[in-house]
Amino acid sequence: MIRFKTFAIAALSTAALAGCGGGSTASRDAAWAVGSSTLYPFAAAVAEETAKSGVKAPKIEQNGSGAGIKLFCAGIGAAHPDIANASRRIKKSEFEECVKNGVKDVAEIQVGLDGIAFAEAKEGPGMKLTVEDVYKALAKNPYGKPNTAKNWNDVNPALPAMPILVYGPPSTSGTRDALAELILTKGCDADPAMKALKDKDKDAHKKVCTEVREDGAYVDSGEADNLIVQKIAANSQAIGVFGFSFLEENMDKLKGITMGGVEPTYASISDFSYPGARPLYIYVKLAHLNAVPGLKEFVATWAKSWGPDGLLKKKGMVISTDDVRARNADIAAKFTAMDTSDLK
Repeated sequence: MIRFKTFAIAALSTAALAGCGGGSTASRDAAWAVGSSTLYPFAAAVAEETAKSGVKAPKIEQNGSGAGIKLFCAGIGAAHPDIANASRRIKKSEFEECVKNGVKDVAEIQVGLDGIAFAEAKEGPGMKLTVEDVYKALAKNPYGKPNTAKNWNDVNPALPAMPILVYGPPSTSGTRDALAELILTKGCDADPAMKALKDKDKDAHKKVCTEVREDGAYVDSGEADNLIVQKIAANSQAIGVFGFSFLEENMDKLKGITMGGVEPTYASISDFSYPGARPLYIYVKLAHLNAVPGLKEFVATWAKSWGPDGLLKKKGMVISTDDVRARNADIAAKFTAMDTSDLK
């Protein structure tokens, strides 16, 4: 059996690499990435492209950004993944868990952009929402009071008298985190009292602003965004929340819902005029670089694929600006460890 090769980086010792992962020292013959369902189709395409260089195709799993980062941060060694795909930035608490488990050197690479798209079936009523509407409809306790809204017109008289039914991602998903940060919190902070609460009590503010109702109005639909697409395509009174690429792929069945008058499109996500626009990341475990066959090639293929004429744009990813791509190409080439001083 092939043995897990050792790699010296920073203060990492041979014993540290071989001794993690439940004592397993057996090597893998391919790179392994876990995490975001939004990034899954892109990572799978890059893995397939990587295999054309002669290495074994990396293994890609979709289990949500939060769950993927947790697996990534659990340790060093063959039993732990090499890459975490994330549709939001790693949190300070998550990186602290990484360090606690010996995962100290990590490269953060922004691979592109995406948007949290709200969509309805082609036959839907043509909803026009704001961040305040979404917050009032989905928050468990909007502005500190129990949510009693049943229909959309209870939230805003200008909206249809249609039951609130939103299919969306689970709590382990980066899309859910981005929904909380980019949409719900903005809707919550439209109230001056809530904005003041943030300065006074951050934990209370987070609870009031991001906790989602559990009475059936919001339906946790798992990590497979395609299932949400199927559900709303079959129900003209339902709304779905998922990555923009899934909307773009299914425009024959779905239509995007405007947010504050801005439609979710490639252009509105590129310039961040759409409220749900967000960066996409991969996190690379530097201690595994020389130990796992094909890992360096996989990262290099990401960098080759994210240009204006690259594979990822053809697959529906929104491309980052020239300066962002150049900066991250440099990180991917040099495997520069991330600066964690500004993590939240």
